[in-house]
Amino acid sequence: MNFELKTLDLNLAATHKTDALIILVSAKDKPAKGVLSQLISEARKSGDLDASPAKLLSVWRPQGVAAPRVVLVSSGDGSARVVRQAVTAAVTSLKSFKVEHLTLCLSEAGDYRLQAAAQAIADASYVYTTTKPSAKASVLKRVVLALPTADQTKAAKPAFELACAQVAGVSLAKEWGNRPANFATPSHLADVAKGLGKKTGMHCQVLGPKEIEKLGMGSFAAVARGSVEPLRFIVLQYHGAPKSVAPTVLVGKGITFDTGGISLKPGPGMDEMKFDMCGAASVLGTFEALSHLQPAINVVGLIPTCENMPDGSALKPGDVVTSMSGQTIEVLNTDAEGRLILCDALTYATRFKPRAVIDIATLTGACVISLGHVRSGLFSPSDALANALFAAGEAVLDPCWRLPLDDDYAEGLKSNFADVANVAGREGGSITAAKFLQRFAKDYPWAHLDIAGSAWKSGGAKGATGRPVGLLLHYLLTSTPASNKPSRRSTKA
Repeated sequence: MNFELKTLDLNLAATHKTDALIILVSAKDKPAKGVLSQLISEARKSGDLDASPAKLLSVWRPQGVAAPRVVLVSSGDGSARVVRQAVTAAVTSLKSFKVEHLTLCLSEAGDYRLQAAAQAIADASYVYTTTKPSAKASVLKRVVLALPTADQTKAAKPAFELACAQVAGVSLAKEWGNRPANFATPSHLADVAKGLGKKTGMHCQVLGPKEIEKLGMGSFAAVARGSVEPLRFIVLQYHGAPKSVAPTVLVGKGITFDTGGISLKPGPGMDEMKFDMCGAASVLGTFEALSHLQPAINVVGLIPTCENMPDGSALKPGDVVTSMSGQTIEVLNTDAEGRLILCDALTYATRFKPRAVIDIATLTGACVISLGHVRSGLFSPSDALANALFAAGEAVLDPCWRLPLDDDYAEGLKSNFADVANVAGREGGSITAAKFLQRFAKDYPWAHLDIAGSAWKSGGAKGATGRPVGLLLHYLLTSTPASNKPSRRSTKA
């Protein structure tokens, strides 16, 4: 879908040709002249449109309005959160109609309202079709985001470009998160990364089993042993600043299917383990967004990707493997495989001399118990890094919550037969998993995002969410020191 930013006050909106016109009605809006303003005033007076967030009133062919369908929706206090709710409700109400051209009128764009509105439109109109030919694809092709004055439109252009980039990134992450494991193998993810590597400022390298063996990534290689699908280690680089500027490194867990290995998972719900590569998908989505924005920063994406399967050569409980760092690991549970592939990637990240490293993983069911499906788990020994990630999530409605990393939590990871065990007890499982990773991330500021509860939804709404692309993108753009070199996009302009 194509987004456009346009200047339309309510009088111009009345004459604007579009299949459907959505008007966000804020409690701050004052009565004015014009057919749409009058319609809003009458709806308020009659009680058909109160100030309740996402309250809807649909009107068919109102007199004096070019659009055949008009949806008035209350945006309450006008905050980004309520804008998202309102736009989601309005677009959902139109899904049964053939709306190819949609226009959304906002009264203002600040405080991330534009990004919230654009993402809500994309999410509400999304239809997965890749392996479901019977599904009716979304017919929505063109979306106009309208502001009432030319000055507002001009000021909103950077926010608009960010919104479009975020939508593109989240869409890519959702698409690959939703694909079944036989349509999203490690080789498929590598192909996506190679495609990104051809874009301006991007470079991609894909390593296979032989290269991984030479690097000494014994922990990563051990997880892949049980599958006929060969592992891939993806190294994506975005260069928007001089090489002297230290990059931020994003590490995404890419288990394209997780049976649990020899420590086999229960059958019910195992199909959802295709989502175990959503950390990898979020890194790919973030790089897609960066390709649109071309900011003056440097970013590296590392994606260890493989399947966790049980066959005769699979990793066994009690096996000891040697990580790239040289530390040996006793594998007490083969279903705790994500940390085994991430630890080698975290060691590899050291060669980039990063300013910060953030790993993103659907790591533990314990995090879902702790935080549910609203917030991602955030772990970091660095207050500055943790605070910046938390603030980014709050701003773009992709929230996380910081959990502790006390050294006492690592006691359960002690082993009689290796330097460390890959699991501790059930108590504090998301924290002990983070403590395991922390052992391999001591050379740089590090944070871990456990997205097991936020990366996908179950039940009737089953599907990937594309999180935390929004959080990562906003963090990179607001917290990464940019060089004096202008972005490529600003150079082109």
